[in-house]
Amino acid sequence: MTAHFNHTIIASTDAAQMAEFYIELLEAERQPSWGPFQNIGIGGGVLLQFATPPMQFPSQHYAYLLDDAHFDRAFALIGARGIEHWADPQRQLAGQINREHGGRGVYLLDPSGHYLELITRPYL
Repeated sequence: MTAHFNHTIIASTDAAQMAEFYIELLEAERQPSWGPFQNIGIGGGVLLQFATPPMQFPSQHYAYLLDDAHFDRAFALIGARGIEHWADPQRQLAGQINREHGGRGVYLLDPSGHYLELITRPYL
């Protein structure tokens, strides 16, 4: 059987704030939450669980594939909220998007400091 990605826990400084941020940016669906987890669902039945761990955590990188219309809406939200963003992961090209791999992409930080990448075309 081929493995399918099912869920991940994303360390958060404020789990509820993170869930709301991702719901808006990714147009995700709120899912039932339990224990320390604030849960949302994205495409392919993937569950994102936000929780505050009892220790400091390093920043992670999460990339999301969006269709062009969703990218436009997400980028408009980034602009409307004044969220700092870059065309590159090194954060040298501030306020820009890239046109890599035949699509568009942008990098930003979520409320807990994780690097998000929104792209319209997969790398492979």
